[in-house]
Amino acid sequence: MIVRKSDRVLVQGITGKQGTFWTEQMQAYGTTVVGGVNPKKAGQSHCGVPIFATAKEAMASGGFDVSVMFIPPAAAKAAAIDAIEAGAKTVVCLTEHIPSHDVMEMHAAAAEHGTRIIGPNTAGIVTPGEGFVGIMPAFNPRVFQPGRVGVISRSGSLGTLVCLNLVRGGHGQSAFLGIGGDPMIGTTTKDALAALIDDPGTDAIALVGEIGGSMEEEAAELVAKTDKPVVSFIAGRASPPGKKMGHAGAIVTGDRGSYASKRGALERAGAVVVDVPGDLPAALDALMAEAAKRSGAQRLAD
Repeated sequence: MIVRKSDRVLVQGITGKQGTFWTEQMQAYGTTVVGGVNPKKAGQSHCGVPIFATAKEAMASGGFDVSVMFIPPAAAKAAAIDAIEAGAKTVVCLTEHIPSHDVMEMHAAAAEHGTRIIGPNTAGIVTPGEGFVGIMPAFNPRVFQPGRVGVISRSGSLGTLVCLNLVRGGHGQSAFLGIGGDPMIGTTTKDALAALIDDPGTDAIALVGEIGGSMEEEAAELVAKTDKPVVSFIAGRASPPGKKMGHAGAIVTGDRGSYASKRGALERAGAVVVDVPGDLPAALDALMAEAAKRSGAQRLAD
């Protein structure tokens, strides 16, 4: 799920205003965009790449690895299943407000064909210095710089703020994984955490969570098993219980999913949870220094 420069990207909905703007930004940054989809303009070119009637046609005409969807909610299911059945490795679904039954069909198709869905309602994924897919400001050097810290966030705007704070604190990112804010998403916090733990280019992880659901509690199981330092910020500390706050998934039922539950689970697993995003760089510095000290002591013992 970490995008690489070698990944070939197909843009579904490339000819729309947003599709055009972000395709140009992705191309300028170095993302390998190989084509777009618009049934009404098939056979033409746009943004310097060919337009196909379907993702299946694009796959037959050179292929692609990742599809990104600039598609309205009513057409999102058909577009996603087209890309999935074509053989996409990853589908980045930016669309929000997709009907729940459509999302369920998308996830079922993805499971059947071995495709990873990122989203729905994601801002996308970024690998600084290589490429990005979606609508994150990868091209802004104040927000994204190549580095060794992996970032996971349900929220694009909050993820942007965290990346900005990390860069200000002297930390670049190995990857940004925006998993999406809908209740039914294809990639969970735990999935993203596992990818960053396995990534040799990631030395530490910043986990940005929100109240609602149990993804952060489930991810804490992996935090407890990794030697990589993990810092976290959980949004929603002051939210009233029983009310939906922001994202569709941000509603607390019972104790699980609450701020206290998420923070407690992560801290018991060994993560450092900060009160405000601006405290993440200092917490990261302290954890990384401690990890380096332990590593040095182990080498001496050996």
